[in-house]
Order: sequence, then structure tokens, then C-alpha cells
Amino acid sequence: MSDVAAVLGVWAAADAEPTITDDQDGLRTLLGHSADSLLVATDDDRVVGTIIIGWDGWRGGFYRLAVLPEYRRRGIAGRLVGEGERKLAGLGARRLAVFAVTGDPGAVPFWQSVGYLEQLDRQRLVKNLDNR
Repeated sequence: MSDVAAVLGVWAAADAEPTITDDQDGLRTLLGHSADSLLVATDDDRVVGTIIIGWDGWRGGFYRLAVLPEYRRRGIAGRLVGEGERKLAGLGARRLAVFAVTGDPGAVPFWQSVGYLEQLDRQRLVKNLDNR
């Protein structure tokens, strides 16, 4: 919980495509539900990278992979993904999925470089709920 503001700062600095859940309330709700779902990379006490892992008992998923621009190309994103894969496998996950932002020219190539395949026969559909 103490890293919530720093995580939001990483997402902003990394130009992560914003969603309606990218706020302190959204992160606190996530952490209250599953405290182990947010993985952070640090340099001393500074949060420099993040990834959210999700496990629903059927499939594992990744969300919000972001690394501060000045820390990119150091293997941080790959290590975050590797740790997420390790944790999800430990929970019983046998299949993992990620939604990569196609408007980010590095997103799909990164995920492909760590072994993820594009699934051309599916389309993601979303609906934002206004619960406030």
C-alpha cells in the first residue's frame, strides 16, 4: 500500500495507456483483494518498474507492465515477467495471457521476445462500469 503513489508515478512517466482504474482507489482495491498481485522493481527505495499478475483459477494474466524510461533496456521488464510467470505457475496456472497495447510500438515485440504468441482469432472486448 505504501507504494501506490510511486506505482501511479511510474505508469504516468512510462506513458502507460490510462484506464479508469489507474488511480489510488483502484490500486488499493486490487491490493486489498490480492496483495501479491502487484510486483515492483526497485532501485534502492525507488519504484522503477511494475507488473500486475492475475489468477482466476483458470488462467493467469499480466497487466500494467511499465518501466521508467531511464531504466529501460536493462532487463527489468523481462525479470518482472519471469517473476510473474514463476508466481502464477506456483498457483497452478498452465496458460498465461497478456493484453498488449498495439499503439505502443514496443509492446507486442517485447511480449513476443519473451515467448508470447499473437492470437489472431480473438478480440478483446471491454465495458467500464461506473461504480462511484
